[in-house]
Amino acid sequence: MQHERPVSRKPKWATDFITMPQYNKLIMGTGDREIQLYELSSLEPYCQISSLETVPLRLDYCYTGPDECSILYGDSQGCVNIILITSVGETLRMWKKLPKIENVPNIGIDNAMLSQNVTYIRWKVHQDWVTKVKYFPDICAIVSTSNHEASSLVIGCVLPSTNIEQQMREIREVCRDGKAKRALSNNNGSPQPRAPCDQTVFNVYKGVMTFDLSKQHNLLVTGGMDRVLRLWNPYVPGKPTGVLKGHSAPIFYLFISSEENRIFSVSMDNTAKIWDIHDQICLFTAHPKASLIRGDMSACLYSPSIKALYIAADSLALLSLRTSPQPQGHLIVSHMEPVLCCGYSHEFRQVVSCTEGSVVKVWDFDTGSHVFEFGGAHGQSAITCMTFDPKGRRLVTGGRDGILKIWNFNNGQCLKILKKDGESNEVCDCTYLTVHRNTYVMSVGWDRRINVYSDSPDEPHHIQKPQPSWQDDLRRGHIEDILCVAQCPPSLLATSSYDGEVIVWNLVSGHIQCRFASPLQPDCCHAQGMDTCVPSIIFLRSRALHAKFSSAACLLSSGPTGCIHFWNVLNGGKLLANFEASRFQQLITKLAVTKEDTSLYAADQLGYVYVYDIKTYALGSERTPPRAENYWRAHTGSITGLQIVDDDQVLLTSSIDCTVRLWSADGEFIGTFGQRDNWSIHTPSSWKHPAVPYEILIDPLSMPAHRILEGETRVSDVNNADNSEATSTEQKSNSPSKLRHPPLSFSDTDIMEEMKTSCYTEEHGKRLRHEIFKHTNKPPNHGGPKAYHTLKYFDIVDTPATCERPDLSLAGIDPFMSSFVEQELTEFQ
Repeated sequence: MQHERPVSRKPKWATDFITMPQYNKLIMGTGDREIQLYELSSLEPYCQISSLETVPLRLDYCYTGPDECSILYGDSQGCVNIILITSVGETLRMWKKLPKIENVPNIGIDNAMLSQNVTYIRWKVHQDWVTKVKYFPDICAIVSTSNHEASSLVIGCVLPSTNIEQQMREIREVCRDGKAKRALSNNNGSPQPRAPCDQTVFNVYKGVMTFDLSKQHNLLVTGGMDRVLRLWNPYVPGKPTGVLKGHSAPIFYLFISSEENRIFSVSMDNTAKIWDIHDQICLFTAHPKASLIRGDMSACLYSPSIKALYIAADSLALLSLRTSPQPQGHLIVSHMEPVLCCGYSHEFRQVVSCTEGSVVKVWDFDTGSHVFEFGGAHGQSAITCMTFDPKGRRLVTGGRDGILKIWNFNNGQCLKILKKDGESNEVCDCTYLTVHRNTYVMSVGWDRRINVYSDSPDEPHHIQKPQPSWQDDLRRGHIEDILCVAQCPPSLLATSSYDGEVIVWNLVSGHIQCRFASPLQPDCCHAQGMDTCVPSIIFLRSRALHAKFSSAACLLSSGPTGCIHFWNVLNGGKLLANFEASRFQQLITKLAVTKEDTSLYAADQLGYVYVYDIKTYALGSERTPPRAENYWRAHTGSITGLQIVDDDQVLLTSSIDCTVRLWSADGEFIGTFGQRDNWSIHTPSSWKHPAVPYEILIDPLSMPAHRILEGETRVSDVNNADNSEATSTEQKSNSPSKLRHPPLSFSDTDIMEEMKTSCYTEEHGKRLRHEIFKHTNKPPNHGGPKAYHTLKYFDIVDTPATCERPDLSLAGIDPFMSSFVEQELTEFQ
């Protein structure tokens, strides 16, 4: 604010500030016992009130009536100070003309009280610093707090009650005589406490740092150093009506959203939580690492108008509240909550998916039918990871409650519980491993340790503790949360963490074999605030187990801006190659390779799946980026599960968009688990291909970049440029950012004739999809404006046995496309 201050003005310690919107002013308290007013539009100093009794620590402002307001502040002596101003505009203009101190018009608090338009009241309320003060016009009272337990929160009046009305009349008479007045002060000038009938006192353990009050719900919520939220009836101070636990640090900010029946809380560790008022449960937790909030918190504010939470730390973060909508009737979903992990059991040929709502569902792989489900697997905690035992007969799940559970997933019976003593931290990944014919369950997570549990059939205890940690893990292990673990029998293990570090371990000895940090791209210009986490790592086992590949890369890790890094771990560990896998520079969330390590499948946060040929990549000195074989959009949200079923040449995916899907290895859409019609995995005619999921078609991120849609040109300009675009298609297809497809020669007339004279067969679908590529030079899931809608209508028909006319509706069509679509429909119908 004061970056252009004159040399004569010294810097101030700003304790708090608040806006005065009716008068376009900003009010700021300073460490020099001043209240300064600034022009809100220009931040130019307007005037200041000086010589306060003590430092104003917390400010509040309220517009109380036509041209009337009150300025409140709590100070370091535990007092609540109230400045009541009438004829505010005239008073401020008069103060603006006063003599200047440090180039700012100045008036002392004693001189300000001489005005008939100003009344100053000072109450002694607390025995410690005031942590927050706020005036609530609904109840005509001031609420103030401190860390002093005996006066943690006080709801009090502004003016004294009727038993001293005579004293107030005497004060007003003194004011009219031009003498200084100080409300409710004794002879030596010290502030007086309120009468007991004028205030309600709440005693809270360790005091109160923040609060909020809702008249609509008759609810007062407090938070403080003990990390507990307490719900009160504001008229009953004896005992809280509810206690909410869940924060791991002192509560810094609270807000009651009466319209949504929600409480928003933020703690000093930058964790934000949303609570339901009626059920008194936590609905959502925003972790600082997921929100990319770093540093010490200095301020918070919830904006009801945009439903967003501002958090000021090292940088200003805006957390928008996006309530997950209930799935629409025409959309197919596998779960009602985001799917966080999935897997395939070779033993039973079944797919298992787990969700944010702690629900486990079992599906038949061959038909897509629903087999079994059970809920509450980890109570109210989300299931974050899963794996199967080596035989594929038992399921292991890990949750945000820090617990691992082993299940018979065919009947929902919990066979074992694996947990550490003490504080429970979120489990991020788990795996089964075999060492010397002994099997173990290994987990990693927010405790930054590798936890190993023995899986012995002779273990009699239902609840099992981990084995002692490796010494290298204790002394030289990860210093940040571990996100992923991968193994390569017989003796290699790799872990990756939030700070971008990858450590390779020797499973037999527990020693670190090598470690490295994910590099940033040379052209990266925002390295300081970039998310460097490594959410996925995978071994190329065919290379790691053969001596002839000792100098080749055998470990892959995801990196910033959609990069994939190839590491050599057998000769000390070094980076051999990397390339940008995500065409939209999105974080790669999951990696998978085929059985022979010839093809790499990578999934990103936008829901895209990319396929690369890595058979010869990073084997020697060759550093040319691998050839992109295919890519398509599989989901509308971040992909959380990616597994290749090599025996059937099928890809399994899951996403936070609540769906679990099957695709052929070439990207052909088989179906979504939970759809009405079953498929036969070995009968391509039963697949959804050439259709694609409806929500992907209508999602804006699936639309291509087109200069008409972006308003950069007119329709006539594009029509005139059709010929030149046709001649340049081949050149564009050879550019690094586009996939190569064979040249095709189908015209729009050919396509429409096919649609009118033929049933919709799989071959027709393929030709239409190829035509989309010809128009846009992009894969079919992208489409162009024209071919996009043609494919949309075609996908309504699911290769019926008898040819029926589809229901071609214009609902939801872009206005620009209306004329084209209507013309096509006229010809077709």
